Amino acid sequence: MDRFTGNFTQQEPIPEEGIEAAVAAMRHGRLHRYNVVPGEEAEASLLEQEFAALVGARYCLAVASGGYAMACAMRAVGVTVGDRVLSNGFTLAPVPGAIASLGAEPVFVEVTEDLTIDLDDLAAKAASSGAKVLLLSHMRGHVCDMDRLMQICDAAGVLVVEDCAHTMGAEWRGVASGRHGVMGCYSTQTYKHINSGEGGLIVSDDAEAMARAVLLSGSYMLYARHAAAPPPEAFADLKWDTPNISGRMDNLRAAILRPQLPLMADRRARWRERYVALEAGLEGTPGLRLIPRPEHEAYVGSSFQLLLPGWRPDAVQDLLARAAARGVELKWFGAAEPVAFTSRYDSWRYAPAQSLPRTDAVLAGLIDMRLPLTFSVEDCAQIARILRAEVSAVWQAGAL
Repeated sequence: MDRFTGNFTQQEPIPEEGIEAAVAAMRHGRLHRYNVVPGEEAEASLLEQEFAALVGARYCLAVASGGYAMACAMRAVGVTVGDRVLSNGFTLAPVPGAIASLGAEPVFVEVTEDLTIDLDDLAAKAASSGAKVLLLSHMRGHVCDMDRLMQICDAAGVLVVEDCAHTMGAEWRGVASGRHGVMGCYSTQTYKHINSGEGGLIVSDDAEAMARAVLLSGSYMLYARHAAAPPPEAFADLKWDTPNISGRMDNLRAAILRPQLPLMADRRARWRERYVALEAGLEGTPGLRLIPRPEHEAYVGSSFQLLLPGWRPDAVQDLLARAAARGVELKWFGAAEPVAFTSRYDSWRYAPAQSLPRTDAVLAGLIDMRLPLTFSVEDCAQIARILRAEVSAVWQAGAL
């Protein structure tokens, strides 16, 4: 029987240029972003300038993680204890975790079968919840109709902070993901689109919000050393009232990341090839629904999702076991208990209990799979053949 032997968690190596830059940083020992010699610009500052240019942002801040980026951005736009913050019902735990870390309350919005935020439910909750901020998660790289979303939020006076952990390099109608809202947040954790182990980036065109973020990140009075930050006058009043909640990125990680930025376009194209190979191999499989991609979305296919509408939980578990026996590692977002990184909104008991019946129906049959660039297009075609056979077998046995 055909069996896949690849590793679903093996990433590509760091580019040689990044290795050399990291070794150079370790040799001189100036890893702290503010520890520079005369005439030297910190790797972290250079990364910020280069990433801002890549996505077309005025300002950029490099921080310790994607989760820190979200919490920092929300603090910077004024979220505080007791505030209600809108967010997707389908996301990963760091998103509601960032809200809860501020003492704020997540208000979950339904998700559609296309795995994007339900804009009708968003409009209703933007009007009724009292929330003034939406932490929008582009979960698993699926971008909603950002034009309509911004119309809804602008009309309701809701600021948008984008979680782009899965959409670095993606676009909606030619606009980079992270550039629609007041602030965009990205992750550079190992399984994301550029890899420094952990790390995060924040972009914005809003001088006041970014000045707050720089101060929050732990700049002390060294904010003038941020070449991709607002001018010093933006900090004049804020510096007295903004707490230091240190979460800076170090020069070592910045050195590793900088050579990866020019590779983003090539990586997006290669991920698309692999994603399309899976999609083609699974098209028309009985009992399985693929996720359509809108024509206005330029996506980065670094993971793959499919739906098993109406399947019984035991049938889904049977599929997971069959796929695992043939070397294909699947995750299920419909399990009653959290497993590894998969969890549901009702698992996050630090948030008030909420009813999301449409999201429940979607998550009950939602299967997720990582798609590292260490897989070839042929590997993806093989995975599709295995999944097609096993889905068909369980379906024919009576999955409903």
